[in-house]
Amino acid sequence: QVHLVESGGGLVQAGGSLRLSCTASGSIFGFNAMGWFRQAPGKQRELVGGITSGGITNYAASVKDRFTIARDNAKNTVYLQMNSLKPEDTAVYYCNAVRILPTPVTYWGQGTQVTVSS
Repeated sequence: QVHLVESGGGLVQAGGSLRLSCTASGSIFGFNAMGWFRQAPGKQRELVGGITSGGITNYAASVKDRFTIARDNAKNTVYLQMNSLKPEDTAVYYCNAVRILPTPVTYWGQGTQVTVSS
C-alpha cells in the first residue's frame, strides 16, 4: 500500500511564504502524476496544481504565478512552494498521486493545515 505524508503547514501572515512537502513510501517514478488539492471550510475540494512524471506542471488560475510545484526524485518528495499568500488560501492541503497502469489508482495524503492571517 502506498502512503503519502504531507508536512510544512502552519500559520503565516498574508504576503508570506510557506513550503509544503509530500513524501511517498516508494519511488515517485511509479506515478504518472502527483499534485496538490485543497479544501477550505464549507467549500469543495479543488485542484491547486500538479506535476507529471515528465515534469510538466499545471496550476489553478487562483494560484498561478504565486505557487510552484517541484519534485525531488531522490527523496521521493513533491513540494508546493507558496508565495504571496492570501487569506483565501487558508485550507487543508492534500497531496495526491496517480498511476495509470496496469490499472488506474489514486492515492491521497492525510492533509496539512495552512492558515493565512490578514
